[in-house]
Amino acid sequence: MEKIGQTLSRKNTHSKYTNQEMIQAILSDQAIIDFIAAHHLTQEQVQISLPKFNQYLLERERFESKDQAYVAKGYQPLLVMNEGYADVSYLETKELKEAQKKQAVSDRINVISLPRSYKNISFDDINLDDVKRLDVFKMIADFVEHYPSPGQKGLYLYGDMGIGKSYLMAAMAYELSKKREAKTTLLHFPSFAIDVKNAINTGTVKEEIDAVKKTDILILDDIGAEQSTSWIRDEVLQVILQYRMLEELPTFFTSNYSFKDLEAKLANIKGSDESWQAKRVLERIRYLAKEIHLEGENRR
Repeated sequence: MEKIGQTLSRKNTHSKYTNQEMIQAILSDQAIIDFIAAHHLTQEQVQISLPKFNQYLLERERFESKDQAYVAKGYQPLLVMNEGYADVSYLETKELKEAQKKQAVSDRINVISLPRSYKNISFDDINLDDVKRLDVFKMIADFVEHYPSPGQKGLYLYGDMGIGKSYLMAAMAYELSKKREAKTTLLHFPSFAIDVKNAINTGTVKEEIDAVKKTDILILDDIGAEQSTSWIRDEVLQVILQYRMLEELPTFFTSNYSFKDLEAKLANIKGSDESWQAKRVLERIRYLAKEIHLEGENRR
C-alpha cells in the first residue's frame, strides 16, 4: 500500500488530482485524525491547518524512510498547536540524544600525540584477568567514584612497555568524563617536549605550557622517555608540576622508570651532575602522585 506522504507528493505533481482528493488523503491519516480530536479543532481551524498537515505528512515520510532530502537529521517531525492552528515542530530523537551525549564525553577528553581511539576506552574494556592489575584498577575506579574531593592524589604508574599503563589511564579519563563531566588532558610527554622546543621559534612556549598545566586532570604519559635537557626539566616540566601542586590539581603519570630511576635520569644531563635540580622535580611528582609498580605481560 502506498504511504500517505507518497500519495500527496504524487498528487502535488499531477494536476488531474483535485484539491478535494488531496484533502481527503490528508484527513484520512490516523495521526492527523487523532490530533484534530485531541485539540477539538473546528472546521475553520482544520481548513487553515491543511498546509501544515500536508507539510507534516511529507516530512514524516522523509524521516521514516531516511530520505537524504530530509534536512532535519536526528529530529522527528510532530504536530503542535501554534496560536490556535496546527504547526510542524521537530523533536530530538533518542538516537540523536545518545549521539550527543557520546560526543560530549569525547569532547571532554583531550588526547595529544596519542591515538584518538584512547577517547573511547572505558572500564568495560579493561581486562582484569591478571590479578596484578586488579589493585591498580581499584585505585583508579576509587578516584573516579570520589572525584572531585579535596586532596585527591594521582598515580605514578611505572613498569615495562606494553603492560597497559596508558590504556588504564585512558579508561579513567573516559569514566571521569562520562560520570563526572570532568575534563582530562592525556599527553604524550616526549612529543610535547619536542612541540615546546619548536614553539620557541614562534614565541608560543608560554601558551603551550599554560594549556597543559591548567587542565582539570592531567595525565603525563611516558615521562622519562623524552630527550632530557635542563631546559625541558626545569622550565617546562617543573613549571607544570609546580602550578598543579599549588592549585592541588590531580596529576597522573605513566613511565618505564621508577621514582629512583627517573631522578637518576633527570640528574644526568649530557654527563653533568644535576642531582639537586632532579631532586626538586621528583619532590613535586611525589607530592602529586603515589608510585605504583604495575606488572604484567606485554599486551601489544
